[in-house]
Amino acid sequence: MILTKAQYEEIAQCLVSVPPTRQSLRKLKQRFPSQSQATLLSIFSQEYQKHIKRTHAKHHTPEAIESYYQRYLSGVGKNGAAPVLLELANEVDYAPSLMARIILERFLQGHEQTPPSKSVINSMLRDPSQIPDGVLANQVYQCIVNDCCYGPLVDCIKHAIGYEHEVLLRDLLLKKNLSFLDEDQLRAKGYDKTPDFILQVPVAVEGHIIHWIESKASFGDECSHHAYLHGQFWSYWNRSLTLHIPKPGLSGFACESHLKSKF
Repeated sequence: MILTKAQYEEIAQCLVSVPPTRQSLRKLKQRFPSQSQATLLSIFSQEYQKHIKRTHAKHHTPEAIESYYQRYLSGVGKNGAAPVLLELANEVDYAPSLMARIILERFLQGHEQTPPSKSVINSMLRDPSQIPDGVLANQVYQCIVNDCCYGPLVDCIKHAIGYEHEVLLRDLLLKKNLSFLDEDQLRAKGYDKTPDFILQVPVAVEGHIIHWIESKASFGDECSHHAYLHGQFWSYWNRSLTLHIPKPGLSGFACESHLKSKF
């Protein structure tokens, strides 16, 4: 389904005052019933990540970290089974998984002789049973499973969806009898940065000549197009992987799984 820029901006504006919870997503679906759950979730996630990036610094000052940690200790001291960390994250408008990381790092700094490494922190977030404090382990677990935008669980889901869309795209290309080279074949030829597929015989789509396809299982707003263009797509041009960029238009707002070779 084609989503116009005006429709996208209406959804994005609605998200300004919506907290990052599953309940909010249900309300969003009720307000925009014609849009798929996947589209709304992808837009919701991207808009919330922009918000987190804008406010990230204020949550990582020494004063903020110590304040959060003392509030955590006070909360679990009263009721260790209550979702103290989750409620704290929602109260200060910060992603639950990122709040869990802050508290976990602060906890380990006070209980270990050396500062915890990033790999140790990541491992504990992926598997909270490794955390030496059972109450904190449960608090971290609650944050991870209730975070729909950040955290190891979300990362696994995104990876799985990305792989699924690549498989679906491959099947579609084969069904259409289009000749192509995939990432593995291109790397074997010496390319270090490659699109998902290069069409050996270009095709025309809506008046544009398509030479290659990069599948992104996420919503394609202007910000993400700009970031991918400078971080990824220009390298395809520089390595003689032909790129055609028509004038900017609504085709960049097509769907949650879009072809990045047409903006």
